[in-house]
Order: sequence, then C-alpha cells, then structure tokens
Amino acid sequence: MLVDLHVHSTASDGTLSPSDLVIRAKKRAISLLSLTDHDTTDGLQEFEESCRKHNLPGLPGIELSAEYYDDVHILGYGMAYTSPEFQEKLTALRKLRDERNGEMCAKLKTLGYDISIEEVIRESEGDVIARPHIARALMKKGYVSSLREAFDRLIGKGALAYVPRKTLSPEECIALIQNAGGISVLAHPGEIYLDSESFDILLRKLKDAGLWGLECYSSHHSADEIFGFLKLAAKFGLNPTAGSDFHGENRPDIEMGIYVPEHIIPEKLTFLALKFSIEKTR
Repeated sequence: MLVDLHVHSTASDGTLSPSDLVIRAKKRAISLLSLTDHDTTDGLQEFEESCRKHNLPGLPGIELSAEYYDDVHILGYGMAYTSPEFQEKLTALRKLRDERNGEMCAKLKTLGYDISIEEVIRESEGDVIARPHIARALMKKGYVSSLREAFDRLIGKGALAYVPRKTLSPEECIALIQNAGGISVLAHPGEIYLDSESFDILLRKLKDAGLWGLECYSSHHSADEIFGFLKLAAKFGLNPTAGSDFHGENRPDIEMGIYVPEHIIPEKLTFLALKFSIEKTR
C-alpha cells in the first residue's frame, strides 16, 4: 500500500500546487494523501476539491513547528481548520515566522548579501515565507549555487545568518490541534536528535498531552529506524503513520509516497478522509 500523510505545497514551502500534488499522487497510485503545509491551511480547499475530482482519499492536515531542546514538528489531521480560533493562532504563528525571516535578511545584509524581504516574498506563492524561499533568493542573485549550500553556509541551524525560531511548545501544538477536533502525530522522529532515554521522556510527555500517533515510516528513516519507531509506538500506545515530507524541487531527493503494510495505517485516518469527503460533497 502506497500512502503519504506528509506533503507540502506552494501554500508553504513546496513547489507544487495542491492540485498538482493530487495529480502526482494519483499517477503514483497513492491510496491516501494528506496535505500538511507549515502553519497554514490555505491550500486545503483546493486540495480537497482536487481529491474529490480525481477520486483520491484526501485528509486535511497541517504541520506545526515546536521547540523542545531541538526542533520538534507536530502534524495535525482532521481539524475543523476553518474555525476562527484555529485560524487566529495560525496567523500569530505566521507573524512570528515573518519576524524571523526579516531578521535573517537583515543578518544577510550585514554579511554582504544584498537580499531584501521583498525579494524573498516574491519567491513564495503562498502566505507562508520559509527558509527555502530565502535560499532561492540567494541562488537567483548568484550568492550560492544550491539550496543545500545556502542552508549549510548561511541559513541552516548554527550558520552565519541563522535566527532561532520563536514558536509553541509541543504540548501547545497538540492542544491547538485537539481543540479544533483533530488528532496529532509526532513527525519524522528520526530528525529529533535526542538520546534514547530523553526521547522516551519526550514521548511520555507528549502522550500524556494527547499525542495520537508517531510517524514511523518516513523518507528520513532507515529500515532499522522504522523498526525501532514501530516498537516505540507500540510501547507508548501511539498509532504508526507514514509520510515522505515531500517538498517538490525544494527537496529533490524525496519522492512522494511511502510503501507500508496495509494493516499499518490506522482505520481512523481513512475514516477521517472519507468523513471529510462526504461532508464537503453535501
């Protein structure tokens, strides 16, 4: 079974529109798809309409960034994403992103890289401006030859123009998703650089806060890591999920779709996809 519960569109830092993501997923025979843009739901209406048009089970989602010693990302699925309270919080999160982007552009200027926030905004097709857009502005002006060079040398964590993220705690992300009627999943745990004991403490804290699942299958994980995360999911009573973290040309080494055994994907996810499809059709 080929599924993908973690993809990004031009509404945040991907390079394909929500509709194009659905078309690509359909061509790849993906059975279940979720659009999980960073801090925004702006692409979800187009995504849902395209899913219905192409008869592809689609689940509305989001990815929220949090801080817990290191970056932690929380995926949300099946939220009532049009609720005013949910959207108000997302607007506040995007404002923090915008402030951070402006600070990074200012740092770049002091280092001799003539990049303005206006140029960065032009690289984005959505409301969410992210570091890949800064990287593309740097490439366009010839300061770097690739996205990887931009991150490694200038805007990645610990690099010359990096500015730390101002964001929510993982527990606050989970509460935000729950209050909107959704379920929360810890994204690509292999990208969280904690020792095993510290990671167990994190999972216990998040499970107590209402975490529903763990993204065990990921393009970021080796086969051994997948096996280890499946064991941890069972240990903590979390539901295993699968997602590629597809960004299109912004991460050209990652293709859409993750192969998983059919019994792995929890029935609740397919039920939520069907529920949203029926409700939107009425």
